[in-house]
Amino acid sequence: MALPFFNNNNGRKMPDRMLAVDLGSRTTKGVNIHRQGDTFVLSGYALLDAPIFEKTLSSELLSEHLKAVTQALDPKSKLLTLTVGVNDAIVRHTEMPRMPVEDLRMVLKLNSKSYLQQELNNHLYDCHFLPPAQLKPAEAAKAQTSVPKNRILVAGAKKQLVEDLVTATRNAGLTAEHIVPGVVGPANAFEKAMPEIFIKEVVALVDIGFKSSSITILQQGELALTRVVAIGGDKLTNGLAESLNISYAEAEGIKVGMPSEVQTQLDALVTPLGRELRASIDFYEHQHDRAVSQAFITGGSARSEFIMQKLKQEMMIECTIMNPTTFLKAELPPQQTAELEQVAAQLTVAIGAAMAAL
Repeated sequence: MALPFFNNNNGRKMPDRMLAVDLGSRTTKGVNIHRQGDTFVLSGYALLDAPIFEKTLSSELLSEHLKAVTQALDPKSKLLTLTVGVNDAIVRHTEMPRMPVEDLRMVLKLNSKSYLQQELNNHLYDCHFLPPAQLKPAEAAKAQTSVPKNRILVAGAKKQLVEDLVTATRNAGLTAEHIVPGVVGPANAFEKAMPEIFIKEVVALVDIGFKSSSITILQQGELALTRVVAIGGDKLTNGLAESLNISYAEAEGIKVGMPSEVQTQLDALVTPLGRELRASIDFYEHQHDRAVSQAFITGGSARSEFIMQKLKQEMMIECTIMNPTTFLKAELPPQQTAELEQVAAQLTVAIGAAMAAL
């Protein structure tokens, strides 16, 4: 489920090495991954403070930031995969007549409202063909008499944003091989880390980001629903800082490390997130008449035992921290090896983006 809406491969052989960067609002996550036979090797990772900016990240500032990421990771390849944040990319289902992907992109460009229920001007798109749905006999007979259509998963982002990312990458001395929607990163990583559950079960993947959180429901390997919730780790930390009259840095440490001391305050902050996530699950279960068996949580806030317990309580299903590195062979410096388990959940989107390119 790669779904890159910018693909610079141009029919070349798939690369063996990839630098993947997840551009977060607060923290940028980068990983170096390469093939070694049938194995994928993690040879380095980096977590850097994101550049400070008001509304948009300029191409110049991003270029300098990518140089810093490159310096921290020292990749042996100049090929780069970048992610577009959950608020800057769309990922939606639709049905479209059968035609080549390039033609699908052109149809969406000219008539996005008909297929995506929204006028999206100056966007770039990519499409992922989904397997035919299992229809009831009456529905199948009706479908045979109508114009054949394919179920399509569509990704899109503003053309200017993609062009800025490509320009910044080039100015940093790198080559933008792929640009992918960050929301599919957890699904790509989950497919590799837990292939049996990916194929057999209906699960929810929850990524708690800085400004927003996303929930993706996978139905036996198919991305069935995605939704963005405007509650992230920043809101939880800010809420603690205000209620306890302490600094943001102190609140961040308490949120992850000492939640029992501020259980009442943190409970009130996490509850709305849990209820929004449960509402998404309820919507899916009502539409598909299938139960979601469990949830896998990623992001920095997943390190908090209390937040995990509270999400389990509100979502009413088993919640587990997802470790996206279980399928990777780690060849890391000693310090990074020791810290990998602690930061693994934060690397999920970057690892998933790398797997989209490899």
